[in-house]
Amino acid sequence: MQYGYVEQDVETGRYKLGYKFLEISSRLLESIDLRTEAKPFLLELERDTNEVIHLVVYDQGEVVYIEKLEGNETLRMHSKVGKRAPMHCTSVGKAILAHLPLNIVLDIIDRKGLPMHTEKTITDKDEFLQELVKVKQLGYALDLEENETGITCIAVPIFDHLGKVVASVSISGPTMRMTDERLDRLKEKMMTAGRLISARLGYVGNS
Repeated sequence: MQYGYVEQDVETGRYKLGYKFLEISSRLLESIDLRTEAKPFLLELERDTNEVIHLVVYDQGEVVYIEKLEGNETLRMHSKVGKRAPMHCTSVGKAILAHLPLNIVLDIIDRKGLPMHTEKTITDKDEFLQELVKVKQLGYALDLEENETGITCIAVPIFDHLGKVVASVSISGPTMRMTDERLDRLKEKMMTAGRLISARLGYVGNS
C-alpha cells in the first residue's frame, strides 16, 4: 500500500491492484517492439505460403517497410526494409487507411493524390473511399496489381494497446499463384495473424 501497488477498500477491507501497476503496464506496452513481437507470426506465414511477407508501419501519409521475408519462391519486388511506399495502391497501405479517421484519410489524399502506378490503380477519389469502406468491412485489403504489374497482395491491419492502427502485414506473390481461390484461403490465416500480433501489442478490443 505504501508504494501504491495495492489499495484497500475502506468499506469491505478487501485489497485491489493499485495505480502503480497501471504505470508499470503502460511503460511495458510503450517499450514493446513491433518487429520483435511480429517476427514469429511472419515466419509462420512465410513457412506456410513460401511467398514474400511484409511488415510495414504508418508514417506521415506513407508506409515504411520494417521487415521483409523473401519466401522460397522467386519474386522480384521493389520493396526493401527502410523503403517508403504509397498507401493508396498497396494492400498494406489500404489496410491501414481503412481504420484511420476520415479527416486524416482525406488529408493524405489531398497531399499525396492518387497517382497511377499501373493501369489497375484506383485513381478516382470516391471509388477509393468506397474501397476503404469495403476493406474495413471485410477485415483485409487486396492489391490486385495496383502497385506492380503481375503482383497481387493481401494485407491485414495491426492495432496497438490504445486500439489505434499502427501497422499492417501482407503476403505478396505473382498473380498467377495468388488466384481468387488462394486469396480466399489466405484471408482467414492473415486475419488470425493480425489479431495475434495486435494482441502481443496489448490490443484487446474489436476494430
